[in-house]
Amino acid sequence: MAIDESDRPAVAPVSGLTVASYTLMGVGLIAWFLYGWLVQRQGLVNSIGESAGTGFAILLIVSIIGSMRRARDTE
Repeated sequence: MAIDESDRPAVAPVSGLTVASYTLMGVGLIAWFLYGWLVQRQGLVNSIGESAGTGFAILLIVSIIGSMRRARDTE
């Protein structure tokens, strides 16, 4: 069963600032990984874990802020 274009919900376009912010965050996490691995010499697995943990923490903060903004907009 095919879905018509009219049945799909409207999706807001992603702003350029959002794309730039996520790109900057990705570059920053890669730099954080390389700094921990090559400069601090803390080991590959530890550097991956630290970068992943930092990335998840940033995404959690972004999610909380987004939820608060969405709740404020619906009031």
